[in-house]
Amino acid sequence: MKKVITYGTYDLFHQGHYNLLKRAKALGDYLIVGITSDYFDKSRGKFNVHDDLMTRVENVKKTGFADKIVIEEYVGQKIDDIQKYNVDIFTVGSDWKGYFDYLNEYCKVIYLERTEGISSTKIRNAHCIRLGVIGNERILDRFLDESKFVSGMEIAGQFAENDDIDYIYKAKKSGDLLQYFSLENLFKNIDAVYINAPLSQRSDLIEKALKAGKHVLTEFPFCPDYNKAKELLDLARENNLLLMEGLKTAYCPAFGKLIALVKSGRIGKVLSVEANFTQILGKELENQIRIAGGSMLSLGAYPLLAIFKLLGYDYKKIDFISHQENGVDTMTRMNFVYDHAMASALVAINAKAEGDLVISGTKGYVYVPAPWWKTEYYELRYEDINKNSKFFYKFEGEGLRYEIVEFIKNIKEKENLYLAEDDILAESKVLQVFQNKNLTSYF
Repeated sequence: MKKVITYGTYDLFHQGHYNLLKRAKALGDYLIVGITSDYFDKSRGKFNVHDDLMTRVENVKKTGFADKIVIEEYVGQKIDDIQKYNVDIFTVGSDWKGYFDYLNEYCKVIYLERTEGISSTKIRNAHCIRLGVIGNERILDRFLDESKFVSGMEIAGQFAENDDIDYIYKAKKSGDLLQYFSLENLFKNIDAVYINAPLSQRSDLIEKALKAGKHVLTEFPFCPDYNKAKELLDLARENNLLLMEGLKTAYCPAFGKLIALVKSGRIGKVLSVEANFTQILGKELENQIRIAGGSMLSLGAYPLLAIFKLLGYDYKKIDFISHQENGVDTMTRMNFVYDHAMASALVAINAKAEGDLVISGTKGYVYVPAPWWKTEYYELRYEDINKNSKFFYKFEGEGLRYEIVEFIKNIKEKENLYLAEDDILAESKVLQVFQNKNLTSYF
């Protein structure tokens, strides 16, 4: 029996996939099809896979060509699979010609001609989202760089309300963007908008975008006013629009796996969460205060994400201790008391402390080293060190590509599973309580 193996993602299954599998099947008697896992795709920089793994598996099964389906989960698996299944022929599309020649040591390698004019990327781009940018803050540089890794989206232009170079940081690549001089004209030419304007302007811009029928991705924090946040989320839902907060940690693969691991009971019942995020901004301090405010408004969303994902929103008490400089909180500690747990977080924009995340439970604890908000490595630790485990998931670039991918994907699904409405409202409530200062001490 001559065994053939081929691999692919098989996203948005199309005639080209069908033709390639048919040709692969004709090369032998038994066809093994390797389908990439969601995580493996992201680890290779393939972020815009539309269909989930089970959908892709079912689509390959329906062709009737695959005698066996395996899931590709790591680099080097092709060699392992070829040896494990005694494969005679490895085959892929001709666009990979030469790339897999190293496999000739293990079996015969054949590159098959692809169907001209058909690809998953072309299908995705055929339904391209035209994205407009509102604002001209420093993060725009990173956003534009990261957006290059995402297909199915085109940056259509930018509107910046205030272009005074002494007042607003000039994104070095903004000159490459088509400039609009009114929001109305921008809205006429886009499907969705990314807002990176200062926090004081954000709510008004979000509302205008939603009323213009545009999906919205906004920088964090979402809104430090609970009632306004709820009003905006309700407005989006009523108009069948996506309103999403761009907090990158929520969308990176490792953070989701970390939460799932803790929720599975591996460290027992969670009793404590400690999360720190501190910076010394130096010359950028004044600019950051202008954009968002002090330490809580600038950075508080990150530890709040971890605390709420792990312990929920039903805390019984919250208090703050802040250090002020010229009326601005440059360092703040927040403490939460739950019925059977507690949480603490330190944020700072003009002081430095260890930026780690520690989740303590009745059986063990999870340690995530700094910078934990760019989660890619963490350790599961126990009293018996022989039971300890280490986990590593690559964090690509600045992480913004993860939130952009989810934004484009969720425009169709209208449901953000990573940062749900309840998460956003809980964040807004805490920031509002902090601003009211009723429960806050200063030194």
